[in-house]
Amino acid sequence: MTMVIRLAAASAAVLVLALAGCEKGTPEGSGPVVVAGPPATQFNWKMVTTWPPNFPIFQTGVDRFADDVRVMSGGELDIKVFAGNELVPPLQTFDAVSQGTVEMGHGAAYYWAGKVPAAQFMSAVPFGMTAKGMHSWFYSGGGVELWRELYEPFNLVPFPMGNSGVQMGGWFNKRIDSLADLKGLKMRIPGLGGRVLDKAGGTPVLMAGGEIYTALERGTLDATEWVGPYHDQRLGLDRAADYYYYPGWHEPGTALELIVNKGAWDSLPERLQRIVRVAAMATNLWAYSQFETLNLKALRELRQEGRVNILPFPDEVLVELRRLTREALEEEAAGDADFRRVYEAYKAFRADNDAWNEISDDAYHRARGLEGVGG
Repeated sequence: MTMVIRLAAASAAVLVLALAGCEKGTPEGSGPVVVAGPPATQFNWKMVTTWPPNFPIFQTGVDRFADDVRVMSGGELDIKVFAGNELVPPLQTFDAVSQGTVEMGHGAAYYWAGKVPAAQFMSAVPFGMTAKGMHSWFYSGGGVELWRELYEPFNLVPFPMGNSGVQMGGWFNKRIDSLADLKGLKMRIPGLGGRVLDKAGGTPVLMAGGEIYTALERGTLDATEWVGPYHDQRLGLDRAADYYYYPGWHEPGTALELIVNKGAWDSLPERLQRIVRVAAMATNLWAYSQFETLNLKALRELRQEGRVNILPFPDEVLVELRRLTREALEEEAAGDADFRRVYEAYKAFRADNDAWNEISDDAYHRARGLEGVGG
């Protein structure tokens, strides 16, 4: 896509030069060739993220976004990207953009649950919608409008920009055969998934990615979730635990976010705002495609190596976790009006989405699994 954009920008430059040589009263091929200078208005912005430098898909996707914006705007909007701790600590991204210290940020909305509990619906909900449903809700079902209402008091304008797809359920140093096996379990797991684990008798732990491998290997953690096969393999988790469980009930389609300072956003002309919106949507699609493609390759490698037991969570465990999820969501909703409002909107859309999936994707997958069907 970047190559196409660059070719388009180059073509536009050629057209400008051609028109400059064909103005009224100027014979074709005569007169000076005018080369366009820098844009009349220059926006030099800073963007911070919650990710480590060069972190595949997460950080590299942000770098790609900034490059797309620069090329499509002809350099009028130039975004300098800073990874976590290069300018501000990762978990200060929200505040830095809100206060106008920088113009843009990238992370995941559930990181700000302490400030905006309802923001968790804009990232991941246990047993919630997958990427397909999240995209539909955001772009066509009113999700983004709710998101902007939640962030308006913080002087922020949010956009979807990335989705991990269905994550894995995590790495464990013992088998999980019943809900009782989760009791007392120390597991690195964030957000609402952590709340549910707590209700199941486990101990959720918040821990930076760089510390996970050592903690799991040394037994400081009994289990951890991270992302999916690709990122988990890169972190070496397949060498630190024997059991790899699926599905990722806690993060079925984790959305990532672009946040823009409201004052900075309003300062942009409409054409640059449109470029930002389109580039964010393109990055959203690119990131999801990357997750899917790299995860399936990494899963194949893990299976071929045969060092890890890749197992499904028992049905009875999933049933109980889903029941505890409903309890956790209702408890949160009872104490926060915004959480309740977004929860009701999310549930309504999810119900329609589930009904459609039942006779579309789900029915197709069942049909393809029938003996003699497919190839």
